[in-house]
Amino acid sequence: MQVSCEKLVDFTGRVLRQFMRMPSERAVFTVRRHNGMWAVEHDGDHFGHSPEIEVARAQAAKRMREYQDTGRACQVRIQGESGYFGVS
Repeated sequence: MQVSCEKLVDFTGRVLRQFMRMPSERAVFTVRRHNGMWAVEHDGDHFGHSPEIEVARAQAAKRMREYQDTGRACQVRIQGESGYFGVS
C-alpha cells in the first residue's frame, strides 16, 4: 500500500499539532530592588520586601513551590546582583 506524499505530510502535521504542543507559559518571579529594599516581582505585583536579598529569595522560592504544586512551570530570576566584587 502506497501513501501519497501529500497525505503523509498532512497526517504528520496533524499529529505534531495535537501531541507536540508548546509548553505552558512559565511563571517568572524576579528578585530585584524596589523602593530601596529587595522584593519579589510577579505579574507587576511586588511582595516579600526585605533589606536582605536572602529573605526575598526565600519568599520567591516559597511562592514558586506553591505554583509548582499546581503543575505550573516556574522560574526565579535575580536582577541587580552581578556576583562580582570590586577590588581596589
